Amino acid sequence: MDEVKNLDTEAVFATLTPAEAVASLREALAGDFDPSNDIPRTISDVTAGNMIFMPAEIGDWVGVKLVGVSVANSERGLPRIMAQYLMYDATTLELRTVIDGAALTTLRTPAVSLAAVEPALNRFNQPVNVVVFGAGPQGTGHADTIADVLDVELADVCFVVRSPDQVTADVHERGRVLQAQTAEVDEAIRAADIIVTATTASEPLFAADLVKPGAVVMACGSHDPHSRELPAELFTSAMVVVEDLSTVLREGGDVVLAISDGALNADSLITMKAFSNGEVSADPDQTLIFKGSGMSWEDLAVATKLVGKA
Repeated sequence: MDEVKNLDTEAVFATLTPAEAVASLREALAGDFDPSNDIPRTISDVTAGNMIFMPAEIGDWVGVKLVGVSVANSERGLPRIMAQYLMYDATTLELRTVIDGAALTTLRTPAVSLAAVEPALNRFNQPVNVVVFGAGPQGTGHADTIADVLDVELADVCFVVRSPDQVTADVHERGRVLQAQTAEVDEAIRAADIIVTATTASEPLFAADLVKPGAVVMACGSHDPHSRELPAELFTSAMVVVEDLSTVLREGGDVVLAISDGALNADSLITMKAFSNGEVSADPDQTLIFKGSGMSWEDLAVATKLVGKA
């Protein structure tokens, strides 16, 4: 048996750029693989929080992410999410590579958002304004991935948080930090070309009428059917792209609740495979929403590219 490789946090980010992670996902979508065939993840409650089991198979690889979510870890000065990613040969099921799962998640989650909306980004031919709700790894990861993928420069980047005094220096280096629920935030949203929500919120973060037509909105903060970051009214006139129909109707609270509120018709949902492959196109003047909750295949698609380059 060959020696098992280990890719730690530093190796993950040194090996693959955000744009390459986006490309790995679009390559998977361009092939025979369909996210509707992905293996559903399993979430089990434990005393400290929950454990998540995320297996997938694409081509020559089988992978599984083991995730522990401890809700009280922030009070201990530890990451809320701990994870490992295990990659196996699809034929023999020999373990070949172990990857730091938190780093892989940090790389792949914004890559999923950008892979889902990338065909619509050509609507921007001037420097863009970006508003990111949340300043954790996913908030900053989305900002970095947007910067790496866009063909135009970022005119302004704002991170909206509840506690600005707790924001670290690396966030300030990326853009402005604004206090949530202020007039300054409303002004930033009105000017925003791209809006990202990467929070643990269960209620809408802003009013729909603040968002200008043609904005691109990416929501990735939850996988709970009862929680949402976006107001239902935003869905009324938007094109809505999702990872997979059954997944979003099971886990995507933003979409589930917009449907129950009568603001969205489930039949109008577009899968990211169809949108990424050009089967459906977007009107540049129409707001585009992507709702992602995370699927197992996404980790494996990025991990496969990682292993290929490492």
